[in-house]
Amino acid sequence: MRAGKATTTSDKAATHDTTMPLLDSMYSEFKELSKKKPDAAVSKSKINIANRLLARVRTILNDEESIDFLDLLDEDDVPQVSDVTLILSQYVAAMKEFHKKYHGWDGSEHRWFT
Repeated sequence: MRAGKATTTSDKAATHDTTMPLLDSMYSEFKELSKKKPDAAVSKSKINIANRLLARVRTILNDEESIDFLDLLDEDDVPQVSDVTLILSQYVAAMKEFHKKYHGWDGSEHRWFT
């Protein structure tokens, strides 16, 4: 462990790099839709797609304190677009904190601390 910098696993770092662009994109799409139709119901197929991504993101965050505040979408509850946007924003914030905690400058390059 590098002095003063927390470490994570190589697998979590790689999964972060794969899922964060997808999470950002999904959040942006729902955010735009929320501006137009915040009360619109979200289809089960979209909930399944979102939950598949969120489940993968949860594997990265499973040891972080923020995991207690991150829920999956309940397809039986038929969430509204604004609900999905709120949940996605929490995941984006948690992933940004994960990056900030475990990624940085080591004196010669920006990298993950593993």
